[in-house]
Amino acid sequence: MVHYLRMHRPSCPLIKTQYYIMAASAGQMLLDGQRTSGQDVRTANVTASMAIANIVKSSLGPVGLDKMLVDDIGDVTITNDGATILQQLEVEHPAAKVLVELAHLQDQEVGDGTTSVVIVAAELLKRGNELVMNKVHPTSIMSGYRLALKEAVRFIKDKLVVSVDQLRQENLLNAARTSMSSKILGAEADFFAKLAVEAVLSVKTDSQHRDSGKTVSKYPVSAIHILKCHGQSSLSSHLVNGFALAGARAAQGMPTSVSPAKIALLDFSLQRHKMQMGVSVVVEDVKEVELIRQREMDITKERIQKILEAGANVVLTTKGIDDLAMKYFVEAGAMAVRRVKKEDLKRIARATGGQVIGTLADMEGNEAFDPSMLGLAERVEERRVGDGEMLYILGAKEGKAATVVLRGANDYMLDEMDRALHDALMVIKRMLESNSLVAGGGAVEAALSVHLEKYAMTLGSKEQLAIAAFSDALLVIPRTLAVNAAQDATELVANLRAAHFGAQQQQQQPSSQPSQVPPERAGGGAAMVEDGGGEISKKAGGGAEEGMWYAGLDLYKGLVRNNLAAGVVEPAISKIKSLRFATEAAITILRIDDMIKLTEKSPGPPDGRGEGKIVWKVSVSADVQGTSDVSPACLVVNVEGGGTLGDKQAGEVDGSDRERCARGSVLGKEGSNLRSETQTGGLFMDGFR
Repeated sequence: MVHYLRMHRPSCPLIKTQYYIMAASAGQMLLDGQRTSGQDVRTANVTASMAIANIVKSSLGPVGLDKMLVDDIGDVTITNDGATILQQLEVEHPAAKVLVELAHLQDQEVGDGTTSVVIVAAELLKRGNELVMNKVHPTSIMSGYRLALKEAVRFIKDKLVVSVDQLRQENLLNAARTSMSSKILGAEADFFAKLAVEAVLSVKTDSQHRDSGKTVSKYPVSAIHILKCHGQSSLSSHLVNGFALAGARAAQGMPTSVSPAKIALLDFSLQRHKMQMGVSVVVEDVKEVELIRQREMDITKERIQKILEAGANVVLTTKGIDDLAMKYFVEAGAMAVRRVKKEDLKRIARATGGQVIGTLADMEGNEAFDPSMLGLAERVEERRVGDGEMLYILGAKEGKAATVVLRGANDYMLDEMDRALHDALMVIKRMLESNSLVAGGGAVEAALSVHLEKYAMTLGSKEQLAIAAFSDALLVIPRTLAVNAAQDATELVANLRAAHFGAQQQQQQPSSQPSQVPPERAGGGAAMVEDGGGEISKKAGGGAEEGMWYAGLDLYKGLVRNNLAAGVVEPAISKIKSLRFATEAAITILRIDDMIKLTEKSPGPPDGRGEGKIVWKVSVSADVQGTSDVSPACLVVNVEGGGTLGDKQAGEVDGSDRERCARGSVLGKEGSNLRSETQTGGLFMDGFR
């Protein structure tokens, strides 16, 4: 609450009044900023969240549209990846920033589904805000959302998940195709899906579980390097069972292939050693200058000799290599590459078992190179790819590494291919590690919507309203998919809900949960197709009741079908995490009922008076002791003490005045204590409010 000083003059009105505040008084909280509370802040948060969701909504699905993002320096990014779009935006609203961070978290944890999680979170916020406006308490809404999430996760695991003990490659390919269907690689999804599956399987590592002792397989996507190279078509992309980086030999006289390779990984320069700036050397003879120069060259030579004597025949450094140093490498028959990215150097170190060396000096200042710091590989060779050279490190000894070399026409295409491939790699990794999948194309959301609607009716508390809102919010995914595909969203979503309602009415799970998805489910088998009358009919393979559990949208034909049989699948863990992330983000924003936006504080008042004190400037025109035509007095009020300094201009207030003011005294022209109303020209202090 902002306190104010009201001053009155009985005989004449105040002509001019100005206030400004610089800091808080003792014992009081005085906020210099804007405060929004109650329904206003909720509406503002929902509006900002919906604005973010509307930006990415049209990019959802296999026929979603792309966005062109141009930054302040003119760099262009063309993508339909939700996380990339939101990262490029300069978002200022705090609630909108929560959704941006949500998309980033989804991209890091799951890889795919960044657009879906933002759309669902925004829809949950919208439905929750409508309930609040209808007098439902936010706590009841948050409790209902948590109940709905818990029930949704249970239903997915019990009814919708297909457990696959031994994943066949066809299942992995289907998951990769589904991920790529909405990206630039959709036209060549078969080719790149196979490439992605081979890349993930090539970095498989087995380890023993600490507690159970069972063998646990991990698929570190970080061990897969994606290298972009201009030229040729995207179908010329290939997988390298090793590490590849853009770089060439430092000199033509160096060998193009080294086998076996002992790799030194350096993070320092191999140029002539020079004295630091500011160091001055006084010599009496010109010959001594030559000796200094020679010693500078000898320091670099000795370092190179120590590296070569340790057995290194391949040297990679993040810094430069000058002509003098190249001479020594050429004479020794070693390969040297300069200006390697430090990130690439660390990856090579993990794969080859080497160490990145920042300096050769030990704790005592002596320089040495330990052979155990070398990385080992079967072969290192230089190949020409496109317009430049690339270095291939094959047969790394310590760890598994793979590189996908992407070919494309320009940077825009290569960058989008990179993002699409990364999402596919993450999807394959999640499916391999969880051994479970669910049908895609809105199948899970529609099934959950029908189930949660029934579940809400079983509750007698206010939470049923929130659960029903949660149920309706999930339908935003199939509805948006249909709209983006230029289909009749109302009819398609109604038929989809009817299919799942029929399956759940029979209260039976699919007749079998096979350890392997049968061939007819892997692609093109049974299908749920919409007849002219809007009914679901049985086609070749599989029962109609079983297919209804996996009913999803066919966006190209505008039909409802069995998406599990059609090969439109996603990792179950990805769908569960998406729901959890979206729900928690919505609850986080719904909990906010007050927003205080503080303005930046200046070091002192605008006119230079005081040092961070609270000051009230009240300029008044008044008759002082019956004298008219007096220039306006400048009254300085110190709220801490409650006193007033009268008739002193800003530059005239000194430390002694502030001390007396802090004690609550009222100072007039002469600095004496003035108490009567007449002595102050009829002005008196009415107090603070």
